[in-house]
Amino acid sequence: QVQVVESGGGLVQAGGSLRLSCAASGRIFSINAMGWYRQVPGKQRELVATITSGGNTNYADSVKGRFTISRDNAKNTVSLQMNSLKPEDTAVYYCNAEIYGGLATGNRYLEVWGQGTLVTVSS
Repeated sequence: QVQVVESGGGLVQAGGSLRLSCAASGRIFSINAMGWYRQVPGKQRELVATITSGGNTNYADSVKGRFTISRDNAKNTVSLQMNSLKPEDTAVYYCNAEIYGGLATGNRYLEVWGQGTLVTVSS
């Protein structure tokens, strides 16, 4: 059994910063891409940023230059540094990881989602 758990959400004023963290745990042999997504009630979940095991990153246009994704492969963690936050960044942020855990993941890479952490940016 594998899981990912997010932490670090909260309330911040516009222009401020927050750092989200996510840790994968369980029977893990390797992790491909890890990433952050966000969802506002009534809207589809959208990509924020992803990072491969080799460190290649991809960002949504709306967060480029403000958010930075990073990961620690040894610790199976991924973080999202969010600067210059805007009210439109308010959402539930979800961590995602493609995890291979042998029999624990059905002998394939399994896409695992966290429970989400709320980020609220006040104007």
